[in-house]
Amino acid sequence: MLMTVDVCPSPALYPYYEKEGDIVIVADIFRASTTICAMLQNGASAVIPVADIAEAQRYKSEGYRVGAERNARKCDFADGGNSPFDYPREKVEGKEVVFTTTNGTQAIEKARNCRQLFVGAFSNLQVLTEKCLSIGGRVVVICAGWQNKINIEDMLFGGAFAERLSEKSEITIDSDALRIALELWRKAKNNPLEYVKDTDHYRRLVVTGADGDVPYCLQSDTVHFVPCLDKADGKLKI
Repeated sequence: MLMTVDVCPSPALYPYYEKEGDIVIVADIFRASTTICAMLQNGASAVIPVADIAEAQRYKSEGYRVGAERNARKCDFADGGNSPFDYPREKVEGKEVVFTTTNGTQAIEKARNCRQLFVGAFSNLQVLTEKCLSIGGRVVVICAGWQNKINIEDMLFGGAFAERLSEKSEITIDSDALRIALELWRKAKNNPLEYVKDTDHYRRLVVTGADGDVPYCLQSDTVHFVPCLDKADGKLKI
């Protein structure tokens, strides 16, 4: 099967990459997409992504469990922040978790009208590849970045995804952005943890004491499902 793949380096650029009928993968490796996968793996029935802090606070007032992060720090009103370790099974099993973050949930909001929206992380890379192959067509990875700026870790994921897909199918590279992502991944893949230690977001996580999340976020194929946005109710589900 011939597939077309592209990487959108920032949510702000999505209008220039968007085409009708796309599958969109939102990738926020440090840390929202990784954390969403962790929530669902630990038994959450759904994740409700919201872009706005006020909306998350409204859900909290209605009794929902809420995860909220801004600028790499947990919001005071929330039950958890943006760490995958904030959502163990005993806290989320059987529950819907409302989730808002600086970058990842904003990217989901931008792309929610696409044909199908998946959440991608290194943790579900293999099953995500298989899912996209089963559907076919054009796939765009939206890198959540940082406040609409490009970051390295999400571009690395885009390159890793395209490489994994190319091992199973012939792919058409749809822009230089994907060529850049592939080049970055080829340089980093033997030791991605060491590669990201000189990046902006890694340094932010060091400042906030959250750099211990990074090795977890770079582990591949620990999750065997793909979170998909249900357009009917706006919830991410398995």
